[in-house]
Amino acid sequence: MYRKNILKKQQNKLVLLNFIAFSLIFSIFSFIIYQLVEETLYSSVDNELLRAKEMSERPNNRMPVPFNPRMIVLLRDAEGAILNEEQIGTRFINEFSEDLPFSLETIETIQTTKLANDYVFRSLMYPNSNGSYTELLISVEAEQSIVNNFIKILFICTIIFVLLSITASYFLAKRSMNPIINSWGKQSEFVENASHELRTPLTIVQSKLEHLLTKPEDTIMNQFESIGLSLSEIRRMNIMTTHLLTLARADSLEQQLQKETVNLGNLVNEVIHPFYELAELEQKEIITQIHSKRTISIDKNRIHQLLVILLDNALKYTRPQDKIHVVLREDPEYLTIDVSDTGIGIREENIKRVFDRFYREDKARIKETGGTGLGLSIAQWIVESHNGTIRVSSKPSSGTTFQVKLPYK
Repeated sequence: MYRKNILKKQQNKLVLLNFIAFSLIFSIFSFIIYQLVEETLYSSVDNELLRAKEMSERPNNRMPVPFNPRMIVLLRDAEGAILNEEQIGTRFINEFSEDLPFSLETIETIQTTKLANDYVFRSLMYPNSNGSYTELLISVEAEQSIVNNFIKILFICTIIFVLLSITASYFLAKRSMNPIINSWGKQSEFVENASHELRTPLTIVQSKLEHLLTKPEDTIMNQFESIGLSLSEIRRMNIMTTHLLTLARADSLEQQLQKETVNLGNLVNEVIHPFYELAELEQKEIITQIHSKRTISIDKNRIHQLLVILLDNALKYTRPQDKIHVVLREDPEYLTIDVSDTGIGIREENIKRVFDRFYREDKARIKETGGTGLGLSIAQWIVESHNGTIRVSSKPSSGTTFQVKLPYK
């Protein structure tokens, strides 16, 4: 329940952060678009006002005249009173003269003026040489209508965007949480399995030591079996903790490869050499075929560890008279190592799990083989850290083949 609450809280936090990020991006984008639309719509009108002002200020031009049907020209005295009422029309003067503002602070500045709350104009007022003022007005109702419609569309789009962003934020947060949930699950499983695997040998060692304490007068010879079993379990724990440390460092990206140029054929022969005697003692045969003398850039110690894991695995799961084949060959882009055997094989449904940590197909053979279930996980990490691939194919009672491909670079 505690884990579920933490994950739920983190997911809700991600939803909120994603929603805020989407909202900020959309708000900034909408503001920029709105400003561009408004500026584009009014720019032609403002340019027309500026051209009219420029023409009216030319020499020998007695009186400014409209340059398009939408333009209205007002002449004002120093107090702001309109001097050319006859030219403008009595209806305009009667209905809108009181709404026309007059302020010297707006001189030479283009303003937006609203008359009777219905009609919108862009205006420009500038002084004349005789102390009067000229005010130019152009109706921008069409432009204002476009802007208003754009605002409505933007508002509707905002509502739709909010709904979509909430949905998208939820799915993105959920998707972002999946790796965390999987990682947490694997970590929990890893800790549980490690605890379980370590508990068994610790229990055995504790039991044997407690048994020895009950017989303080006994000789080592009499308690040889208990001492030997304890040492065996301690060795297994030592191997397991070493493997656990390797995987923990690999997960935290602390492991660094120390690459060098190596003749892989020579390395394979070097690693296999001590295994010949082990195989002979168990009445098994190792056959080696080296078809490449090419060098490759690898971490020699890690590849050595990889080969030991694969050979050790082959020896553990083969029977007397079985054969183990190790083949090194060149491919166009890879050096390929095949480690195959004629042993007990792996059931098809279990092949996909052989690289899982602590996984062993036959748990009844744990004590017999002395395995920890971590070797192949480490092998997979070694290969992938070299940008290579490792694959397994097997049939029950017919044997298993591990194929490793290591790129030249």
